[in-house]
Amino acid sequence: MAQEFSIMELDQMITNLQRALSRIPRSHPAYTACIHRLARSRSKRYELSEQKEDLDKSIVHFTEAIFLPPSWGFYLNVVQVFFQLVLSLFRRSNEFKQPEDVKCVVEYLRYLRGLPLDTFEVSHELVTSLLVQALIIQVELETDGTGDIEEIVILCREILACHSSADYPTHAILTLTTAILLKFLQWKQVEPLDGVIQCLRDALKISALGSHLVPLGLAISLVLRYIKKYSNDDYDEAMTLLESVIASSPLGDDQIQASVFAAILARVRAGFYPNPEYLEEATSRFRTLLGSSFLDNDLRHCFTDSMASLAKKRFENFGLTEALQESHSYTSEMVSLASFSAPGTFHEVDADRAAYPMKVVEERIRNLRELISKTPPGNSNHNTHIKDLMNWHKTKFSRTNDITDLEEVIKCRRVLLASADTSHPFGFQPALFLGVDLYKAFECSNKTEYLDESITVHRGLLEMQSARRYHFTLINQLFNSLTERLRLLGRRQDLDEMIELFPLAVNDKFAKVSDRFALSCVWASIARLATHPSVSDAYQMAMSLIQSSFVSAPTLQVQHSRLVALRGVGDEMPLDYASYQIDMGQFTQAIETLEQGRALLWSEMRGLRNSMDRLSQFNSPLATKLAAINQDLESLTMSVTPSGTIEISDGGSQIGDGMDPFGRLVVKQQKLLEERNVLVSQIQELSGFGDFLKTPSFQTIRFAASDGPVIIINHNEWRSDILILFQDSPPSLIPTTDDFYDRANKLRDRLVVARKEGLDSGEYKRTLRSVLDGLYNLVGEPVIHKLRTLGVPEQSRIWWCPTSVFCSLPLHAMGPIPSDDGVKRYFSDLYIPSYTPTLSALIESRKPSPKTSYQPSLLLVANPDESLPGAFGEMEVIQSLNMRLPVATLCGKNATPAGVVEGLRHHGFAHFVCHGTLETGKPFDASFKLIDDKRLTLLDIVRSHCLLLNLHSLLHVTLRN
Repeated sequence: MAQEFSIMELDQMITNLQRALSRIPRSHPAYTACIHRLARSRSKRYELSEQKEDLDKSIVHFTEAIFLPPSWGFYLNVVQVFFQLVLSLFRRSNEFKQPEDVKCVVEYLRYLRGLPLDTFEVSHELVTSLLVQALIIQVELETDGTGDIEEIVILCREILACHSSADYPTHAILTLTTAILLKFLQWKQVEPLDGVIQCLRDALKISALGSHLVPLGLAISLVLRYIKKYSNDDYDEAMTLLESVIASSPLGDDQIQASVFAAILARVRAGFYPNPEYLEEATSRFRTLLGSSFLDNDLRHCFTDSMASLAKKRFENFGLTEALQESHSYTSEMVSLASFSAPGTFHEVDADRAAYPMKVVEERIRNLRELISKTPPGNSNHNTHIKDLMNWHKTKFSRTNDITDLEEVIKCRRVLLASADTSHPFGFQPALFLGVDLYKAFECSNKTEYLDESITVHRGLLEMQSARRYHFTLINQLFNSLTERLRLLGRRQDLDEMIELFPLAVNDKFAKVSDRFALSCVWASIARLATHPSVSDAYQMAMSLIQSSFVSAPTLQVQHSRLVALRGVGDEMPLDYASYQIDMGQFTQAIETLEQGRALLWSEMRGLRNSMDRLSQFNSPLATKLAAINQDLESLTMSVTPSGTIEISDGGSQIGDGMDPFGRLVVKQQKLLEERNVLVSQIQELSGFGDFLKTPSFQTIRFAASDGPVIIINHNEWRSDILILFQDSPPSLIPTTDDFYDRANKLRDRLVVARKEGLDSGEYKRTLRSVLDGLYNLVGEPVIHKLRTLGVPEQSRIWWCPTSVFCSLPLHAMGPIPSDDGVKRYFSDLYIPSYTPTLSALIESRKPSPKTSYQPSLLLVANPDESLPGAFGEMEVIQSLNMRLPVATLCGKNATPAGVVEGLRHHGFAHFVCHGTLETGKPFDASFKLIDDKRLTLLDIVRSHCLLLNLHSLLHVTLRN
């Protein structure tokens, strides 16, 4: 056991040794022994005093001892003395962070590893372990980081392979893990990642290590590789490791770190991919962390900023007003945290700087300029000061809109870009923000040099692999710049470049489907205007994306809000495409396109309730499973009530207690959609089911005309057309006049305005007569002429399948039709008209019902009062149908919302005699007024699982009106 000495005793020993040295010649063996003892005494004294002078003198004495002749009988050989020197240098490098010491230690330890250390009684494993630690210090100091991590991995794997019973593997692996954590916190690269990950995986197999740092280090390494390669396997493995640490007990720093890293990882994935469930998981984890007490103020400030961004993203995705309120609340909390703290306490964000008065902003700018003047380029703080100066100028510009402040921002951006590591996963950001600011400078100054540089910067970004996940955003920004330059200079090259970039953007899997769909519509319009050959590709891409952009919305209300958001861009796209196909003479393809577009939301609802008879006969288990998933999806889609509450029970969240009911709804819906997609793919692989739930071909939908021709009106700004569909002959086209589109809009507008005067008003009746006459001139006359030309006899059954404004115009009543006998006749006097929302619905309605003992019946719901003078007469007419089918009546006090919903479950048809209310922009809140002004909403009726409503028509009419 080593003898312990006090400082006083060591001082006496040092004094005695120094006296002895002064009397002994250097060539004498005793001189060497005294130097050895003096070096060790100084080293011992440093352990007690912690004075750097003792360590420095110890190093000097050990260095001298190496070059002295060996001392007879002294136990340290020259290699051992050299090793003691290395240990002292290592201690000084570790505790005082002197770069030159680190370089020496690394060089000396590498030299020692090349010697037969066992011969000199020096532990090879200890030398290797120390080299690992020295290399980590070198990484930390960034003196020569090239290749350090790679060498560390090799050394660690060597130590692991030795199966030593000592603590060397533990020290080495924990040191490697510390380096990984350090790199992560500094957002620096770790290479080679694959080697690091495999090494840490091997280390996890050694139970003796016993520290949470190893799974944490492995998780962080996987996160860094995920950021580079976007591998879901890496994400899943990292999250599993972090969850295992979080679940361990007792709660300590490791668990807190794991919770923080898990939240960051979820946030990264939500930023990469548009999947709504990813956003909900990240929101849940951040909300849970902010609700804990263990976050320090700096982390709390940072996470509050992230939570504000996540909540804002939820609002943008789903239109949730609560999410916007939550975002504002977190922003206020973040600013409050910063305002009650000393300057520099937190890493300030835009919201913090925005809260300062202009005087403080200008003062910060002056102080930073002074700091930068005293900090040479290359200094570790130089870029930090440049970045801070840029942010404060940005804050000032947001208030003054002074171009000089923006120019200062751009100068700083250029400095940061010049020193950026473009190979780093986030190395593209300086260029990204520079491009945005250059375009902003063009908007402020109208100087084309800013515009040209913005285009150049964004083109360069598209070549950077690290910016791959932001291509959609980059291309949109590049579109803006190219569009402006095209407007100013009229260069065809800019237009061609834009069109070439469209496919890259709309196929970007990192972008939201709804955004890709909207951009594909823009692509189609621009290509069509420019007569570019990509028009058809653009329309086909838009058609392939439109359904997914609605299905990803979890509720009917959100689906409707997305449709409204696409007004003027995406809502007309199927009609645009059909008009293009008609222009190309592709009538059958146009009818297929219109069928797909008209049936979008409607077909989704019908698809969820799709008849399983044929599938049940072929594969009953698949049919049962699909029906169950469809039922669950339908329940979720209609789970939000008009009051905004969510009616769903899913047993809680598996992600964390920070997930709210809407978040759980989103996660559950996405899981069900994934299960359904897998199941549908399996069904489509079955013989005879290749077209299961796919858009029907023309060869199928032409049978919609088996009971009479179907007249399809495509009301479109590009060109409007009327198509007549026959079962056994090609479609027939009725060209329209150039002003057809505008005239139809005016007819609809006049009727809508007149309705406000009341349906019994003279104004409405006069307008209705005029509109019916206008409809005849616009549609009726050419249709009747065409039907007669084609040999369709009068009193034949015909079907209207209208689009756009014609969904709200009374086509069946248009007229009067001029006649030789002077008798007024209307369209329904010549033909027997009916309406169909889609051709598929018409075909489905003609299929024989399954054999059942069920007898169709009708539910009459009435709430008559003085304001409905014809109510009782109408009721009598409906009740007289009792001779043909059973009629059940709910009237007055019996017609409660609950009673009506229950009645709807037992009747195939329903007729309402009461007032109704429409909610602008909220079609599912439209309602019938029942007894005591109680409301029965459209959503209540849809939920009854009895009436299959034409949701698409309803939404379209809501948009138009």
